[in-house]
Amino acid sequence: MPTLANPAAIAQQARRTYAEGLVRGIPAIARSVDEAARALLSEVAEPAIAARRRDAVQDLQRLGSSWSQGMTTMLRAASQSGFVAATRAGELPTPGVRAGRAGLSSVDDDTIENEILSSRLALAMMDRASWEFTDLRGRINTLEVREELDNNDVLRPHVLARVVTGAWRGAGLSLGSWRALQVMLHEEFAHFCEEGYHEINRWLLQHNVQADVDLRPFVKRNRSTPWEGGPQTVSGGGFSASGLAPATSARSAVADETRLLNNTGALARNMDRANSVLGKLNRLVGRQLPDFVETSNANRGQPSPTLYAAISDVQTGMARRFSSPPAAGAPTINTPTLLEELNQRKSILKQAATTRVERATIEIVALLFQSILADERIPAAVRIWFARLQMPVLRVAVSEPDFFATSDHPARRLIDRMGACVMGFDATARAVGDILEKEIKRVVQVVEAYPDTGRRVFQTVLTEFERFLEHYFENENEASKRGVSLAQQVEQRETMAIQYTIELRRMLNEVPVQDGVREFLFQVWADVLAITAVKSGPQGDPTKAMKRAASDLIWSAGAKVSREERAEVIRRLPPLLKVLRNGMEQAGVAADKQDEHIQRLNDSLAAAFTAKTAAIPHERLVELMARLETLEEMLPEANDVEIDQEMVLDLSGQESSELEVVGEGGSMATPAMLAWARDLQVGTWYMLDYRDRNEAVQLAWLGLRKHLALFVSPQGRCILFQQHRLAAFLQAGLLVPAQDEPLTVRATRSALAKLDGDPSRLLG
Repeated sequence: MPTLANPAAIAQQARRTYAEGLVRGIPAIARSVDEAARALLSEVAEPAIAARRRDAVQDLQRLGSSWSQGMTTMLRAASQSGFVAATRAGELPTPGVRAGRAGLSSVDDDTIENEILSSRLALAMMDRASWEFTDLRGRINTLEVREELDNNDVLRPHVLARVVTGAWRGAGLSLGSWRALQVMLHEEFAHFCEEGYHEINRWLLQHNVQADVDLRPFVKRNRSTPWEGGPQTVSGGGFSASGLAPATSARSAVADETRLLNNTGALARNMDRANSVLGKLNRLVGRQLPDFVETSNANRGQPSPTLYAAISDVQTGMARRFSSPPAAGAPTINTPTLLEELNQRKSILKQAATTRVERATIEIVALLFQSILADERIPAAVRIWFARLQMPVLRVAVSEPDFFATSDHPARRLIDRMGACVMGFDATARAVGDILEKEIKRVVQVVEAYPDTGRRVFQTVLTEFERFLEHYFENENEASKRGVSLAQQVEQRETMAIQYTIELRRMLNEVPVQDGVREFLFQVWADVLAITAVKSGPQGDPTKAMKRAASDLIWSAGAKVSREERAEVIRRLPPLLKVLRNGMEQAGVAADKQDEHIQRLNDSLAAAFTAKTAAIPHERLVELMARLETLEEMLPEANDVEIDQEMVLDLSGQESSELEVVGEGGSMATPAMLAWARDLQVGTWYMLDYRDRNEAVQLAWLGLRKHLALFVSPQGRCILFQQHRLAAFLQAGLLVPAQDEPLTVRATRSALAKLDGDPSRLLG
């Protein structure tokens, strides 16, 4: 053994001690996983979820020892070298029975899926043990005089995560089983990892390694911990790291996902920013013009007659001047020309104003629109319609004091919503679609046509604009409509699966159906009915065939006491089993699981042959068949949506490349981030950092309960998020608004800066 007086030797010994602790703890952690998995079965859950948990527990009991042995084998090798090489599913022994559908389970696919699982697990570990790992990494880097740990260093959380998931797949345990137990697995291994880091940090402190790094208080689990007692203390001379240069603590790949874990504060600041800017504006104006604030606390009423007439005249002139498209041969209106003409009209309006408050309001609104129209991210074809909004907004600002008091005034929200839709990452290079431009034109013309209705007309057209956006992305936008269609199918399938399960339970509540058949209908066939209904329609022939199969199965499982009935069952059974297998294959049920389901059904039918089951009265059977035919009319409301990559592949077939489902990445989302994810608005642009690409994307669709969100790039790349994953990306800063603040907030800030520099312009 190398001498402990050598700093590098201490670092290597720490790795060996950590790996040996993992090896000693694996049997205990495997037992904890098994106990926790079985405890899940007692929890109330949807039938489909309960079935997946039951299958996962059975698989774990059958193959758990192989999983534990696989982890131990890889970690024992790491106790010698300090590194783990074979951590991917493709590098492990091929299991005897592979999970997944035939034709979709290649080694490359397994490697990708394993990376997704291990990334999620590593993220859970880092969320739990980030402080301990940061301290440990700093100490090891100090000892070895380096900037970062190697990628395959056993100390890295993602290496342990790959060992765990790689051994899982190597043992023959399926992806479905992992997903069913994922929350529990994350919790167990996150605690296990945290305990390990804490013990190694304590060991290094005993050897006087970077004692100035605080060792956070260790909170033990209630259950017995595999790390209890800690690592064995290695004898030898002590070592002081005081003479070494401090190491640079760079972030690991997984830690990088949590780099904005404290972003909740920034979110709160963003939410308050608009009202804060408005408050500053009112205070600044109030110092120069006290009656502006006083008037803001009461209803101002309509503009004075002379100002009202001037606004109407200017609005008519602007409608003639800024029409679209320009007359043949007319010069293009550029931004400087546009701003100059608006400035001239501002002078006319100020001359018509009869009070200082009216003149100040004219100045502030003019400054707002100068900023908006000077923003080059707004395409030129749309800029003229924003220019024409100035007079309707001025009329509202003069008559409604809350325009300057709150950020949620309908006029402000309308400008912000339209601006967010046309101001993409590179709006100057992106042609705005004719349909979107026509809608903005229509909105402006409606507002102009109702000059006396104030905020009501703005609220009305805002609502209409929101409806337009939903229709636009679903039916008109070529880049998004196929992705939206597929996302809707995903949501529809899961919703219908839950609904079918509930209604089937209600139908069979008092019918003597054998338990094996009953469970198959609830846990498997409800999903088959759902996916078939999505693909072929609720009244399509394939869906009707699946319903007939359900009724045939119910009939076949009833007691058969006569020779004729038994002969009829034998005659019907082969085609029935074929339909059942076809349905399960369409729903993505793995071949080995199909075999298990068919075997259980055969056992149930054998019981019917021996008349060990109750007979179903003919009248009741006819009633059941009739209810199955009209099942959709009785479906209840569903309450939840869960999706995964396999569901999308099932639904989309050859078009799966058109829709990516985000199944990894991000940071543990806070409640504030989940609330933010629910409040995102269709049409808004964001910057997305995903799969080594950083690009502009537009929110094109939200599910009925906002559990799903679809983003689309200008090139047609469609990315689907579940709500919790969307919040995780927002938390980690992997999805950020393309605009750091709404259009009217930016414009107000610009106006505030100009007024602060020259307050006298308020009185001019």
